[in-house]
Amino acid sequence: MKTITVFKGDGIGPEITDAVIAILQAAKAPLNYEFFNVGAAEYERNGALIPKEAFTSFERTHVLLKSPITTPIGKGFRSLNVTLRNKYDLYANIRPAKSNDAVPTPFSHIDLVTFRENTEDLYVGVEYKINADTIHAIKIITRQASERIIRAAFEYAVAHGRKRVTCVHKANILKMSDGLFLSIFKEIAREYPQIESDDKIVDNTCMQLVMHPENFDIMVTPNLYGDIISDLTSGLIGGLGLLPSMNIGKDYAMFEAVHGSAPDIAGKHIANPTALLWSACMLLEYLGETQTAFAIRSAVDAVLAEKKYLTPDLGGTATTEQYRNAVIAHV
Repeated sequence: MKTITVFKGDGIGPEITDAVIAILQAAKAPLNYEFFNVGAAEYERNGALIPKEAFTSFERTHVLLKSPITTPIGKGFRSLNVTLRNKYDLYANIRPAKSNDAVPTPFSHIDLVTFRENTEDLYVGVEYKINADTIHAIKIITRQASERIIRAAFEYAVAHGRKRVTCVHKANILKMSDGLFLSIFKEIAREYPQIESDDKIVDNTCMQLVMHPENFDIMVTPNLYGDIISDLTSGLIGGLGLLPSMNIGKDYAMFEAVHGSAPDIAGKHIANPTALLWSACMLLEYLGETQTAFAIRSAVDAVLAEKKYLTPDLGGTATTEQYRNAVIAHV
């Protein structure tokens, strides 16, 4: 049995975490769990956003299933997601977007993967107040960080039989920073002649994704563009409630839903746990438990196809618990 750390988050975090853990247990996933409350609510209770014991647990288990955490906009503490990614050098944020025939969208057969560099770019949060009316933000791009995320994208393409890797950038304007990222991409692409490679400016990429998503396979991007583009790809498959992600480093791995904590619907029992559940499936695959992950994915597909127990974001009226129970019944 592998022990993993679980952060229950806040907002809808505890609700969807409870649903996911119940499904994992029903599927007999060979896991033990160490649970911790984190986020704004935990800070109000105990004066720490993430308890010391929670960090200690992750440093012991090396695997974390993390539910959404509220981040204040424009003030307050820094994103805990960013903190965790930097503290444990979780440099690769991998976000697969795959359509499901049971969820109606303008496009079918979407199968895209975004590789987002996770440790630098504007997300370093370095800002300077020049005067009362002027703020400067620093964008950081390094060869080391760029090389490892780009190589990770190509290695994933080889391992999973993918055909193309596209570099997304703004090197036409940011000639030094994004220019470095693009030049490193071209260097590494030459090492993988069996994989097609191309590059696109980020604004053109967004337009092309909503017109011809079939032309994309794997995209690799600096941090900010990856955040924006992966949210866009979630829209192609039915919304953020369906987009999982994993954050991988040399020694640690964190699995989380892409969406936020949705405090406006917290406690209403209508949150969709699918993104976190599919993130848990990625966790199982990371640990080599592919059969259990397949069983859960198949159960979710069956529930989505039946359309009887869909949460409101998917056009249904089911509660989180009704959806959970339907998945468990199929598992």
